[in-house]
Amino acid sequence: MTSNVHPVDEVLPAGKLTALGLQHVLVMYAGAVAVPLIVGRALNLPPEQVAHLISADLFVCGLVTLIQAMGATQWFGIKLPVMMGVTFASVAPMVSMAQSTGGNAGAGLIFGSVIGAGVISILIAPIISRMLRFFPPVVTGTIIAVIGISLMRVGINWIFGNPVGPTAPSVPNPEHLKWLAEAQAMAGAPGSVLPPVPKGFSVLPTLPNPKYADLQGAAVSGIVLLSILLIARFAKGFMANISVLMGILIGGVISVAMGLMNFDKVAKAEWFTLVLPFEIAYPVFDPILILTMSLVMVVVMIESTGMFLALGDMAKREISQDELTRGLRTDGLGTVIGGIFNTFPYTSFSQNVGLVAVTGVLSRWVCVAGGVILIVLGVLPKMGALIESLPTVVLGGAGLVMFGMVASTGIRILANVDFRNNKHNAMIVAVSIGVGMIPLVAPNFRQWMPHSIHPLIESGILLSSITALALNLFFNGAAKDNTAAINAAREADAH
Repeated sequence: MTSNVHPVDEVLPAGKLTALGLQHVLVMYAGAVAVPLIVGRALNLPPEQVAHLISADLFVCGLVTLIQAMGATQWFGIKLPVMMGVTFASVAPMVSMAQSTGGNAGAGLIFGSVIGAGVISILIAPIISRMLRFFPPVVTGTIIAVIGISLMRVGINWIFGNPVGPTAPSVPNPEHLKWLAEAQAMAGAPGSVLPPVPKGFSVLPTLPNPKYADLQGAAVSGIVLLSILLIARFAKGFMANISVLMGILIGGVISVAMGLMNFDKVAKAEWFTLVLPFEIAYPVFDPILILTMSLVMVVVMIESTGMFLALGDMAKREISQDELTRGLRTDGLGTVIGGIFNTFPYTSFSQNVGLVAVTGVLSRWVCVAGGVILIVLGVLPKMGALIESLPTVVLGGAGLVMFGMVASTGIRILANVDFRNNKHNAMIVAVSIGVGMIPLVAPNFRQWMPHSIHPLIESGILLSSITALALNLFFNGAAKDNTAAINAAREADAH
């Protein structure tokens, strides 16, 4: 290897590339598979489709990582050691969409919003870096804290379940179903004076879930959480970095021993299959949903800017405006590809940026190797079926850590905010978090509002983002110095 090759462009021996690439995959794996599990189950998709979501997600993670690390044409790829994965910032709005419209119809709306937001992200990538001044730490920290707090509800429901579903079937009262069937028959009879049953009318589940807050499941979640904490505390180096993944594996083993998990779905899954576009649903393009996801992507791209600049510092390589634009444009391209393959929005995974800092290995070809490994995992359906088979209680223990770390990242960013000399900053944080909690605490607050704006107001993250941006402009104006915003973005090491 000649001495004039920059460490970022250095091609390591095949054995080293494979080992280091696998390490990157293991560090991001738990976060990468969590999003399809959350959204797939929120949509009430059948297990085989949730397993497909996981496989497609891993496949697209690998594909977009190759584009980002290797570069593709003059438009895409920052050519730095970057691993791409699904952003947690998009989970809460997608879960809201899933709760409004479930099944394949809801999936189509989600995929349409993802594709639309990806196209918009590609178009606005050149100007995102110029928007940094609108995202000082008081705004970025508040938004990320609300993302983590909003996601905690998902993790807690994984542990305890819901009063009805998903840990037990959503079972309506049989007497109510019988009455509805008789009413439909009578309304359809010749000469009947009964009006027809309204379109879309259904009986909601009313029977309690006998498995709600089951102590056995809560115990498994507790063991997973305790395992993660012990590994993070006492393990060293790489093992400590994958504490969440190790906790999930321990929980899986315990679940098998307790009879909570079996491998029937894994046995039925194929060994190899191609990941094809639109296998679950064709996209449906709703302007309000696209706007919602686009605003989330703006926040995500601001975070990515910090990641790229941090990597440039590590590599002692100045990141030009054109390179930054190519990296941000790839976030948008990855999101478009995600929607086409029926997955979700993609961004640079900063867990892996942290791994670059820990290992000191700057070669982007390590991430290329990681991308190839992810593609291979994506075309092995048994891997997706195995992950889908994990009981939700196992994921609940890990979810408290993963989602809590997102919230703690926001708190860490807010720690750099000047609250002593600028009393307005406390007002911005207080009101923005309060507004962001409205959909979490009172999810039916929108019942008398126009249905067309429901997707825009049912996301606490979106409400908090708009509030924080508006209040910061009102109280502080737009800063002329981007340094504080860049430092805030660099702190955002959880998605």
